[in-house]
Amino acid sequence: MGSDATTRRSGDGGYTTSTAFLEALAEGGVEYVFGNLGSDHPGILEAYALARAEGREHTLPRLVICPHESVAMAAALGHAQVSGVAQVVLAHVECGTQNIGGMLHNAAKGRTGVLMYAGASPFTQDGELFGSRNEFIQWIQDVHDQRGIVRGYTKYDNEIRTGANVKQLVRRAVQIASSSPAGPVYLVGPREVMEAEAPPQRADPAQFPPVAPAALAPDTVERVASALAGARQPVVVTSYLGRDRAAVPELVRLCEAAGAGVLESVPMHVNFPADHPLHWGYQWNDQHHNPLLESADVVLVLGSDVPWIPTRNRPSADARVFVVDEDPLKEQMPLWHVPAELFARADLATAVRQLRERVTELAEPSAVAARRATAEAEHERLFEQRSRREVPDGETITPEYLVALVRDLVDDDTLVLTESITNYPAVSWHLRRNTPGSLLGSGGGSLGWALGAAVGAKLAAPDRTVVSLVGDGSYLFGVPSSAFWLARRYDAPSLTIVFDNNGWNAPKASALGVHPDGTAARHDDFGVDFTPQADLAGIAAAAGGAWGRTVKAAGELPGALAEAYSVVRSGRAAVLAVQVPGL
Repeated sequence: MGSDATTRRSGDGGYTTSTAFLEALAEGGVEYVFGNLGSDHPGILEAYALARAEGREHTLPRLVICPHESVAMAAALGHAQVSGVAQVVLAHVECGTQNIGGMLHNAAKGRTGVLMYAGASPFTQDGELFGSRNEFIQWIQDVHDQRGIVRGYTKYDNEIRTGANVKQLVRRAVQIASSSPAGPVYLVGPREVMEAEAPPQRADPAQFPPVAPAALAPDTVERVASALAGARQPVVVTSYLGRDRAAVPELVRLCEAAGAGVLESVPMHVNFPADHPLHWGYQWNDQHHNPLLESADVVLVLGSDVPWIPTRNRPSADARVFVVDEDPLKEQMPLWHVPAELFARADLATAVRQLRERVTELAEPSAVAARRATAEAEHERLFEQRSRREVPDGETITPEYLVALVRDLVDDDTLVLTESITNYPAVSWHLRRNTPGSLLGSGGGSLGWALGAAVGAKLAAPDRTVVSLVGDGSYLFGVPSSAFWLARRYDAPSLTIVFDNNGWNAPKASALGVHPDGTAARHDDFGVDFTPQADLAGIAAAAGGAWGRTVKAAGELPGALAEAYSVVRSGRAAVLAVQVPGL
């Protein structure tokens, strides 16, 4: 910063708290500020304009204008999930903060680092300070506890009260957001503070690194490794180990050393290569017993919030269960328990590496070979059964057929986002991703993540092709008019494939799960259909100039998929709505 910048008066283009705030973000590695702007952001806008006028816009993160806060948050999450670096969302006071709500849930439950910043209504009203109230809305938007709106989901929240230490506050916020388990943080800055002149300051980002990975204690390594090495039928259950791409090959080596099968429960990442002969498939809301899980004598849960549903499928009461996780007790979940003899907090890649080294020393080779042969036979049986479903039903397009065609279309480097909800199992079983980092889900349960996340993911990895597999409900929740406009403006095209079953299948399935013979079931009256059907592809075409098509017959699908994929690879967004069997 030049010395002349610090002497300018507030409001005259001086070096303000807003400028220091944005500089701190860039110095900490933040590439993008995804923003929905309002009356609380004049200082931010002035800081950007001044930087452009002075030819130093490269010293600030790029501002990406998002016409809806939910899309902004989803984009920030998508970028962070791909880049591994927390990004920033700019929200408009308490209104914009509440609009973020569903994606905030996904950030917290998916353990994705993101910094949310919102202004606050000015705290003076008679011109006492520069930036004082001058619009009627600023009285209406003044609430008792703006930070309290998000406190049930954030790891940290604070208010910027002075420009003198704003860089330190930003560094600390990003450090907390990025430390395992990662998650969202929230800062608030009143307009008078963000407009005020700030003194030059330093807060070296190198002094605010994320917390270093934690290892297992030696006696824990010995206990778990001994159990795996001596097991009759060991199984590993994981959901999100693949968030750390380096952990996936370590898990492969551990399972090969132990002869253990791997079961992915509600996976949102590539946790284990699908084609590996020790892969035992996927478990979602399965309402039936899993004999492979129930017959295991040693179960190692490595990074999972829901390793099984106790009322439907669970290990034998005699099984030895061990839980290793960065968040082993799920402290933010009021009701949670997995009966286990050991819970250990550790970085998953580090823990798996430790266990693999000790299991290799302890395991008897002939026993491991026998266990691997049994596990590999189960893999062949399971995936062969699923492969038989990959055919259409006449001209009716089944989800399994659709996903199998997508599998054959994409390459290993293609980044696939999944928000297919009731078709999550079909995507897992039939897409069969093998490359770590090539599949992402939101990690949470709030719909509408994929469309915005695809923009953020493309900005983070511009050379990769991005494909989203979504339900029609997820598509509409994603504010497609805003998301596809955003993709067009910032040259971030992706292919969105919609499982269009004309409604919300998930609430119907939930109702049938509780009332299988109830009145709703007898009368087929669930109130979840989308009649009249929206033109899903047409929304994207109108808002973002996307290529769009709706496919109803199986014979049309291969050609339509190939065309849509080609369009995206040439630089234009595409939406293919595929009508699958209805509710």
